Amino acid sequence: MDSRGVAKDLHSYSIYMDALAKSGKPWKAFKVFKEMKQKGMAIDVVAYNTAIHSVGLAQGVDFAIRLYRQMVDAGCKPNASTFNTIVKLLCKEGRFKEGYAFVQQMHKFGIEPNVLTYHCFFQYLSRPQEVLGLFEKMLERGCWPRMDTYVMLIKRFGRWGFLRPVFIVWKAMEEQGLSPDAFAYNSLIDALLQKGMVDLARKYDEEMLSKGLSPKPRKELGTKIPGAESDSDNALSGVL
Repeated sequence: MDSRGVAKDLHSYSIYMDALAKSGKPWKAFKVFKEMKQKGMAIDVVAYNTAIHSVGLAQGVDFAIRLYRQMVDAGCKPNASTFNTIVKLLCKEGRFKEGYAFVQQMHKFGIEPNVLTYHCFFQYLSRPQEVLGLFEKMLERGCWPRMDTYVMLIKRFGRWGFLRPVFIVWKAMEEQGLSPDAFAYNSLIDALLQKGMVDLARKYDEEMLSKGLSPKPRKELGTKIPGAESDSDNALSGVL
């Protein structure tokens, strides 16, 4: 860092580590973290979180968990981001039972799972019923989904070919008072068309348009990209 003219304080190290991790060089980010420790710097939760994420990407979740334990032993209290990082790494490897165990550890530190905690499971769980059950538990606990949560779930249930949970999620979104965006509508329409429900898909397609949102062009609905010429248009243009 000296050769780059960057001041060697905790804040600068954390920014540098984060930049390395986000640029696809997690091993280099963790190397910077080890340099910080060697210099005896008082490492805060932000730096630890970046290091946990980096070592998890570079060497696997077990190394991330080991560093998490070192963090706790050093007296640095984890935050929601710490747990979400580890939970996501565990879920990515299909280790959901351990992921749930880490969620329980959050409570010991007085931390409530947030929407990103649930996203970790929604993204990687492969059983529709388990995803739906977790979604319902999320609502019961007062953790309100974001629009991207709803879009993620509608897409997943739609790809699995399950429309009942799609409409459960859609209803929850409306009851929360959220107005579906273009991504939500398009995901719902895709799910309906996959099951051959063309008339209902057209209803939501028209509803989108009435709200000023842009639906995707779909052959099933006879829609096309605005400005695109049909074959007959092209034929006429060659004659006239």
